[in-house]
Amino acid sequence: MTYEELWHRLTPLYEPGEAKAIVRLLLDERYGLSWADVLGGKVTELSANDQTELEKMMLRLENGEPIQYIIGVADFCGRQFRVAPGVLIPRPETEELCRWIISQKGQSPLCEILDIGTGSGCIAITLALEQPDAHVTAWDISDEALRIAQENAISLGANVCFKKEDILNIPHSSKYSLIVSNPPYIQPKERDGMAENVLSYEPSLALFAPEENPIVFYQRIGDYAWQSLHAGGQLWFELNPLTAEDVSNYLQCLGFIDIEILQDQFGKQRFLKATKI
Repeated sequence: MTYEELWHRLTPLYEPGEAKAIVRLLLDERYGLSWADVLGGKVTELSANDQTELEKMMLRLENGEPIQYIIGVADFCGRQFRVAPGVLIPRPETEELCRWIISQKGQSPLCEILDIGTGSGCIAITLALEQPDAHVTAWDISDEALRIAQENAISLGANVCFKKEDILNIPHSSKYSLIVSNPPYIQPKERDGMAENVLSYEPSLALFAPEENPIVFYQRIGDYAWQSLHAGGQLWFELNPLTAEDVSNYLQCLGFIDIEILQDQFGKQRFLKATKI
């Protein structure tokens, strides 16, 4: 199989540019083939065993399985995080959220940080590595997510305390200087516009908000943050643009001040920052 033949097999699912990038990533991560190696025809020189393995992975890609699950890693803020089915694949938008937080860390001390719905641990671990003096805690309701997040923290050398917690049923309150969350926010009515590989392979628990109240996670996190943040503490969210104003209005009613809705690189209302008085 040549590189051309490989990426052309994925064009029923992906645009040509994305299909090429996926195959290059696969060849690099699994076989150590650089772009120069690919251009030099080294793909056709793989051993028989490697060719057999490559064909199995190509069939998985043709079935729509995300490349990150096949190679077992995803890039995030310049680091590699282990991912597997059952854990949401980190997105570029969430990288933007982390970069927003990191860019403003000099404005107020980030001593105690809580990441709610940590998934692979990408937010909590990134903030812990960028703010090594902070005490970082991360919650998730999924045992599988917590296991993978802990493995990522160990492999990347981050000091994060992981706990199994359900934000809809929190019995206690601690004190934090920053709370951040990328909760499930996709509305069921948005399913028709989503890629099939996301719907078929990524965990619904981490993707979809309840149809009857699509901002319920933001409300409960907002309630908890109002009780738990120090005066002057910050609450950060990744948002669904469809409900951004609803979330902002709810936090305003709670008493948060300096509420800002920030746009992502595509000009969508994607992030929110609020301050506890």
